[in-house]
Amino acid sequence: MAEAESRRRASRQVLLASLWLTLLVLVVKVWIGWATQSLSLLAESLQTLINGFSLLLSTIAIASRYPATREVGGHGKVEASMALLLVALMGFACLSLLVLSVQQLGAIAQDSTLVFVRMNPPLFQLLGVVLATNFCLACFQRYEAGLLENNALRFSAAHLFRDTWLMLPVLGALLGVGHGYLWLDPILAMVLVFLAVYNCSSVVHWQLPSLMKQIAIAPEALAQTIHQVDGITHCYGIQSRGMVGRQVFVEMHLILHPECMSVARTIAERVERVIRDRYGPAKVVIYIDSDRPKSD
Repeated sequence: MAEAESRRRASRQVLLASLWLTLLVLVVKVWIGWATQSLSLLAESLQTLINGFSLLLSTIAIASRYPATREVGGHGKVEASMALLLVALMGFACLSLLVLSVQQLGAIAQDSTLVFVRMNPPLFQLLGVVLATNFCLACFQRYEAGLLENNALRFSAAHLFRDTWLMLPVLGALLGVGHGYLWLDPILAMVLVFLAVYNCSSVVHWQLPSLMKQIAIAPEALAQTIHQVDGITHCYGIQSRGMVGRQVFVEMHLILHPECMSVARTIAERVERVIRDRYGPAKVVIYIDSDRPKSD
């Protein structure tokens, strides 16, 4: 139990540090994109925004200690509202960037001497630092994900690597614009907008099980499954949410026979195993009590 708590604390610290660094990178990208009027860089910033949102939800979830007033899984109405807000913001930003890209292409077709993007060497160097920061952070997250066995960090690292690779064509397009290929910036912006929509849907899809509030599995069915494990005299306070087959979050209290308290960890692992075997991927939080009379 102490080892699990230590891993949870370390995961929270890594997620929080990654979140703050991701927000810093987002601010720098938006600032450079706005200052240079680069639509492709602004569109690529949406990838960073999506990754930051996923990190925020994961940080909130892992920081929760599952109090009685909060559903197991760590997310509640505030986080669900944040997801809706992200979708609304993404819709507005994507539509605006698509309209601006089409307008720029039309203006370039009429007058090829127009220059919309204003880039200089210091800003290129700053974008290079941002690219290196993204790559190092993605490597760090992947390493910590394996060390801490944290799926949220592994998921974030995959998206951060994708964000890093997408910066390469953006830098190429900005160089191309400097050599007279003005159409590269708006064309790439439109491509990145559609990729941002896809990535946003994948993040929401991955976080969806933890945002679900309805009961995933009937407590009676879970109790019947749990009692297949020897050494358990009673189970109570069973809660579950999520989506069966995708990800289920389960919380419960177990009362063990006094003679089985020495192997409580083994029993908890068996309970988690039988739940996963029957209902698929699951995150299980178990509280162990000794055998004692219950008033309920």
